[in-house]
Amino acid sequence: METTFREASADPRTAALPLAHLSLELGHLYMDDFAAGPDRLREHFARVRPWADAARESCARGRSRRPRVSTCFLIDDYFTRFSSPAEVVPQIIEQAAAAGLVIDYLARESACAEAGGVRPAQLVEARLVQSPPPGSNGSRPPASESGWLSNGERSPADSLAEAMSASAGWRPPREIEARNHSVFLDVELWDERHGRRTWSCPFLAAVWQLLRLGLLRDQGQEVLRPADPPEAFPASWDALAPLVRLNPGAAPFAAYRTFSVLAGRFLPIEHAVAVILDQWSPEEPVLRQLADRARQEGIELPDGVRARVDYLFNGPS
Repeated sequence: METTFREASADPRTAALPLAHLSLELGHLYMDDFAAGPDRLREHFARVRPWADAARESCARGRSRRPRVSTCFLIDDYFTRFSSPAEVVPQIIEQAAAAGLVIDYLARESACAEAGGVRPAQLVEARLVQSPPPGSNGSRPPASESGWLSNGERSPADSLAEAMSASAGWRPPREIEARNHSVFLDVELWDERHGRRTWSCPFLAAVWQLLRLGLLRDQGQEVLRPADPPEAFPASWDALAPLVRLNPGAAPFAAYRTFSVLAGRFLPIEHAVAVILDQWSPEEPVLRQLADRARQEGIELPDGVRARVDYLFNGPS
């Protein structure tokens, strides 16, 4: 008889997260939006309201019980630090309420890079699996070295040709899964200046989607835990929890599917998010866990991560 001894830490337990049926994103806030004043926020939420209602109705269709839907709102405190939570958060809550909307969860975009000692962006980067285009020779460095990820093959550069050889001529880039014609996209994931890495907006947006889908774990454990709101919102963004549960009666933050109502200017960013999600490999225990729970609830859950993400692009581009 053979006996195998293993440390318990070798097989970390995969934490099960509470799940809503739908995570409904009511928008992003950047410095220019806030600088435009309360009227901009009021206009934004007024445009979002009909689509948020439609998303809830669609989620409820065919269910015998009321669906679990949670709402969220993201504030950019990663690329720019503007104003303060004490000034910004009450305005957001007030203008959303004026449109008949309740924000359940408020998130800081910097939480997608680092949250309480956990680095979600690094967790996502570590599981990128690039799709090599047909006929590629490995001359292009991996995304972990270059900081770039594409959905196909770049145009070749003449500088790569052998000395004294004739130019191979120009060839167009190719999308790997093109339908009739290519829509080629090359996404910058991060850059480094003076030894400091800055994650790109599309990459953090991809991390945001994966957090909302409950697909990220740090050694099997939850990555982003909602905190209760403080008695008074602080004067510093660093003093605010990465994810705040504004509504104590809210459905869970993570959900089987996500739906985001965004301004048209976010379309290029979310196209890049799709490229990233298509080349990201989830942890198998997490995938199985979500699939089993969906099956127990009678929910049809797509196998592909990107198919769990939906959008409505609305308003100025």
